[in-house]
Amino acid sequence: MQYKSTRNKSLSVSAAQAIKTGLSAEGGLFVPDSIPSVSLQTIDEMSEMTYNERAYTILKEFLTDYTEEELLHCINSAYTKEKFETANIAPVYKLNNSQYFLELWHGPTCAFKDMALQILPHLLTTAMKKTNEDNEVIILVATSGDTGKAALEGFRDVDGTRIIVFYPSDGVSEIQKLQMVTQEGNNVSVAAVNGNFDDAQNGVKKIFTDDVYKSTLANNRYKLSSANSINWGRLVPQIVYYFSAYADMLKGNEINLGDKINIVVPTGNFGNILAAYYAKKMGLPVAKLICASNKNNVLTDFINTGVYDKTREFYTTISPSMDILISSNLERFLFDISNGDDTLVASLMKELNENGKYEIGQVLKSRISELFFAGCCDDEKTKATINKCKSDFGYVIDTHTAVAKAVHDEYIEKTGDMTKTVIASTASPFKFNESVLIALGGCEAVVGKDEFTLLDELSVQSGMSIPKSLADLKNKNRIFDLVCEKEQMQQIVSDFLNI
Repeated sequence: MQYKSTRNKSLSVSAAQAIKTGLSAEGGLFVPDSIPSVSLQTIDEMSEMTYNERAYTILKEFLTDYTEEELLHCINSAYTKEKFETANIAPVYKLNNSQYFLELWHGPTCAFKDMALQILPHLLTTAMKKTNEDNEVIILVATSGDTGKAALEGFRDVDGTRIIVFYPSDGVSEIQKLQMVTQEGNNVSVAAVNGNFDDAQNGVKKIFTDDVYKSTLANNRYKLSSANSINWGRLVPQIVYYFSAYADMLKGNEINLGDKINIVVPTGNFGNILAAYYAKKMGLPVAKLICASNKNNVLTDFINTGVYDKTREFYTTISPSMDILISSNLERFLFDISNGDDTLVASLMKELNENGKYEIGQVLKSRISELFFAGCCDDEKTKATINKCKSDFGYVIDTHTAVAKAVHDEYIEKTGDMTKTVIASTASPFKFNESVLIALGGCEAVVGKDEFTLLDELSVQSGMSIPKSLADLKNKNRIFDLVCEKEQMQQIVSDFLNI
């Protein structure tokens, strides 16, 4: 299978080239030239497979230039019981007869990004060998909280790579910040950016599209790549867990083969729900895709009106990984639903860059409304949902998963649709312990307590063990204290590389 750019479909590269490069030269994102089909029979067979076997079944359809041996090495290196603290890797938890949580947070950094970022370094280093790349690959990451630590952990001390992560100085939780600034490794660096996630993301994109700077890097034998979901190697592993969830529900006799399910995803960058959309296109029986946003509801408005408008107030919320106004992966979706109209996509992205907004036509609006329901949820509703989930079911969820549950509850109220639904649970509640404890017991529950006391308190309230990776933070030293303006990000990279 070959890959083309969303802004230039005449381009054709292999999967390995797409993963190594990350972003196309003109700023477009790589997409497969076709979407493979998976039969119901294969899905039925997946119900008796391990997670790793399911991953191979899906990934081999997209990464056709990787050998079986190479793919299995990547998969088996990424998904182990030791790293994920469960042999199931991404287990499904039944909350009630219509809601099932797909727990994507059992990995080393306690967030769904591990599902892709544990395998991406292996896919990338394999791609480097396959394409005879002899330059050192520099991974640039902008993070709203979770991607940064997951990427740092994934690429730590990986030969032939270096990684630098930029995060918004006041836009991540204290635990997320601690996870990043204490990161060990000989090839890693971390810097805070004065601004929000979009400032950090735009800064990284600017570096990627600066031809003069890329020439300077090339002259020093460096090549840029990305671990953000703009990289196809980050997105394609996410398709796997939606098939895995369906297979687990089949195995548990929660559904019959061919029964349609709904999927709810809390998302800011649109990558996680785009993976669910691709799964549906491949043949996974999905009825409705439900897109859940927090107060930064740019995606809700787009899905409901066809107008994408980033020129709005930015809110810092208790679900910070979704505090995003520029949803990069929406570009891939627009390319797909417009039947590969690269001219249209390039025009819309230019309009967004220059005017801060764009509007799609009625035909595309209708296609989107058939596929998606979209809703949003503010912080108060988020906290109320956490509290009610605990009191009704004894199950504690984090602030992002709560956004998804709240939007799904709203969907049921509006539609009466009780179709069995998989809700992507994207982070451990321990990662956002302060907000979760406030939701459960009010502000007085956290007054005067440090992060590690809060972890202990949440463990008692939830009946869950503190993830080892978070408990270990207590004894780690802060290594990185860099803070920069968005205009200084390129210089930070140069300093890191000594050029």
